[in-house]
Amino acid sequence: MKWQRIISLATLAISVFTLFLVLRKPAPVAAPVSPAATVANAQSSQEKVNRLDQPTAPGERGSEVHLTGGELTAAIAQATGLLPTTTASNANAGSSSSTPSSPAGAPEFPGAVPDIKDYQVSMDGDIVRGQFLTQIAGKDVYLTLAGHLGAKDGYATFEATEVKLGDLSVPVSLVNDALQKKLAEQHDQ
Repeated sequence: MKWQRIISLATLAISVFTLFLVLRKPAPVAAPVSPAATVANAQSSQEKVNRLDQPTAPGERGSEVHLTGGELTAAIAQATGLLPTTTASNANAGSSSSTPSSPAGAPEFPGAVPDIKDYQVSMDGDIVRGQFLTQIAGKDVYLTLAGHLGAKDGYATFEATEVKLGDLSVPVSLVNDALQKKLAEQHDQ
């Protein structure tokens, strides 16, 4: 009887500690950026992407661009509709963390796309670290994902090296297969 009580209390303590780590807000992965800098980063990233569309001379190697973390964050903000692609005067991205919004009239499919309330992106060489705020079971939870960003056959690749829910580390092997499957689906689209 005494051992069962000890095991029950230990299990409860571990569960409470795990829940605390999941719900805890982790350290930010990027420093805040002003709205003006976000707009400048968006323009810079668009110019670099446009350079990829320019034809190359015969025998010349394919085009290559290097994006900074700020440019990548601004490009994500544009892609999600947060930062307008035509005018930058009404941009409401106050920092490198941004709040994406669903386009008007877009259908909502529960479970298809998570509702991301806030995100930050930083880059260090080929390592990209993103931090996303979403809701799980009605609670705000931060997901931090880090990995190697690359390119293969004209598509971006991402190989996860770190996954965290709040401050709780999750084994990459639990997430990487699902992530690679989702990336493969995006290639087909």
